[in-house]
Amino acid sequence: MTRAKFFLIILICSFVWYLVPGYLFTTLTSISWICWIFSKSVTAQQIGSGLRGLGLGAFTLDWSAVASFLFSPLISPFFAIANVFVGYVLIIYIAIPVAYWGLDLYNASRFPIFSSHLFTAHGQNYNITAIVNDKFEIDLAKYEEQGRINLSMFFALTYGFGFATIASTMTHVALFYGREIYDRYRASHTGKEDIHTRLMRKYKDIPSWWFYALLAATFVVSLVLCIFLNDQVQMPWWGLLFAGAMAFIFTLPISIITATTNQTPGLNIITEYVMGLIYPGRPIANVCFKTYGYMSMAQAVSFLNDFKLGHYMKIPPRSMFLVQFIGTILAGTINIAVAWWLLNSIENICQDDLLPADSPWTCPGDRVFFDASVIWGLVGPKRIFGSLGNYPAMNWFFLGGALGPVIVWLLHKTFPKQSWIPLINLPVLLGATGMMPPATPLNYNAWILVGTIFNYFVFRYRKKWWQRYNYILSAALDAGVAFMAILLYFSVGMENRSVTWWGTEGEHCELATCPTAKGIMVDGCPVK
Repeated sequence: MTRAKFFLIILICSFVWYLVPGYLFTTLTSISWICWIFSKSVTAQQIGSGLRGLGLGAFTLDWSAVASFLFSPLISPFFAIANVFVGYVLIIYIAIPVAYWGLDLYNASRFPIFSSHLFTAHGQNYNITAIVNDKFEIDLAKYEEQGRINLSMFFALTYGFGFATIASTMTHVALFYGREIYDRYRASHTGKEDIHTRLMRKYKDIPSWWFYALLAATFVVSLVLCIFLNDQVQMPWWGLLFAGAMAFIFTLPISIITATTNQTPGLNIITEYVMGLIYPGRPIANVCFKTYGYMSMAQAVSFLNDFKLGHYMKIPPRSMFLVQFIGTILAGTINIAVAWWLLNSIENICQDDLLPADSPWTCPGDRVFFDASVIWGLVGPKRIFGSLGNYPAMNWFFLGGALGPVIVWLLHKTFPKQSWIPLINLPVLLGATGMMPPATPLNYNAWILVGTIFNYFVFRYRKKWWQRYNYILSAALDAGVAFMAILLYFSVGMENRSVTWWGTEGEHCELATCPTAKGIMVDGCPVK
């Protein structure tokens, strides 16, 4: 069978099938059978819920749930999947249960086990609006009145492991790739060109001034925003310079991790942390700093990834640059227009407590972004992870993350014949749950399972099939889901037409978000 025919068949199958979990039987997105068996048990539903619990035994028949947050598992090497699996099990099935049920750290049982929301000390949702003044800055009097912000055990540990991830990235790259970086830098000036570079010489290279001009233009526009619209963006001009410097420093090490594992550690936590320490109480400034620091790095890595692909496919560099430039302008304009339209046309969008169970408009990623702006920008890390907060011990994860790769490197030097030791990639292992939230255990369960099947078993025992069809399969599944999702939105979503029955009422784990501490009263939850 030709690849084109295979692609077309899988695309059609994916397109048709997504009608079922995407509209007719949405419960198939998260089959949390433990919740169905123990419908009255809070603990059982906390363990079994794929979307709001630990996801033990939960699985999905929806490709969008497999690939939505972690991208397609078919394109990640198995050693990276194995590292993610180890880190995922360590955090979700060892650290969180011990901290929540065993030690009740930070009064964890007063809150849901898996949530990105913010809570009061009594287990109620924190009233963010009450502590924001008319300048979008913190009202300290109102904050003191309502009390400290509390996080779920999952959310707190996720930040801790996020600290460890960014620290381990620097030491891992320095120890395992430092010499190679230096040698390749020297070779770029004196070494021989490889075959791909020689073939690309027939095309005109991109003039350096294109990059410099684009950088200068965007920098000037950003500087104008920071100076003349400071009341709106809150960020001072020096914040722009600092964010750019952070993006520049971290682009190389994170690009190396991405190139070797297909997993990209994020700068979101460290940029938020730094700006929150320097300039607390201003959430918009924190968001802007995060955007210029983290997203600049992420876009740079994506840009390099596309150029690498174009280099191997022998696409003219100038054409790639222009396509990237035009695509960025179009995408940015269209995205903001669509987002604005959705915000004004869909009732209760992003308010998960006011939406039906099967609503696709809960905006999990945006919810996390909002909560992060409160934690790091409005309240500030000093009142969360510092001396004035509940979680200062989480800062020790920075030290642990920095020292971890040193131990792995020493083991590799001590036992050089053990080829599996250098495959221990702590930035990937510690950052395994970096996409959680908004990703859930269900997404990870499915991603790891599918990735293991295709990139270990199929790769090992049906390698010719894998070489011929694996990536085609991934692309076809993605395309089929995307086309059907668009069709569903414009045909039934805009008219708010839905099918109502047991199979479209969510995963049926309503008690998974309940606390387990005695005396804590939450709507819809039993009181112990």
